[in-house]
Amino acid sequence: MTFVSLVSPAIFRPSSAPRAIAVALAVIGIAWAILIVIAPLQLRSEHAVLGTAVYAAGSVVCHQQPERSFHLGGVRMPVCARCTGLYIAGAAGLLAGWLGGAREPRRARALFVASLLPVALSVAVEWAGLAAPSNGVRAATGLPAGAVAGWLISRMLRSAGHVLRYHHLS
Repeated sequence: MTFVSLVSPAIFRPSSAPRAIAVALAVIGIAWAILIVIAPLQLRSEHAVLGTAVYAAGSVVCHQQPERSFHLGGVRMPVCARCTGLYIAGAAGLLAGWLGGAREPRRARALFVASLLPVALSVAVEWAGLAAPSNGVRAATGLPAGAVAGWLISRMLRSAGHVLRYHHLS
């Protein structure tokens, strides 16, 4: 007979805080991806408070240059094309992180660094003046980094929630 078999299983529980954080991040990430798409359309309404707030939030995280941004209904999106790719793929990655077991991914750092290579290459090409990629290319270079970041965040938080933690008896 082992010590673990003698102790009540009720004192060994997965921590719920990381799981709650993972759920909250998934909801927030998906909401943000939806908001950046609907904000340009909402700005055209009489009550554009939501759209204005999304553009203000976008200005904190993005340069918002019109020539580097997609336009919906003739209105510039609240973030540039690259950020649009990052955020939409990030939301998808957060959802994908809920698939499969709750194990921490192996080689997470290497996977994340590799996912940044398309962005780094695109930025280097632009800064060197070798090419001016289209907004579609800019968005596409953000997709791997966004998807991998969202997936890793979700998986790491899920795995942290499944680590057995000892809860002291009252």
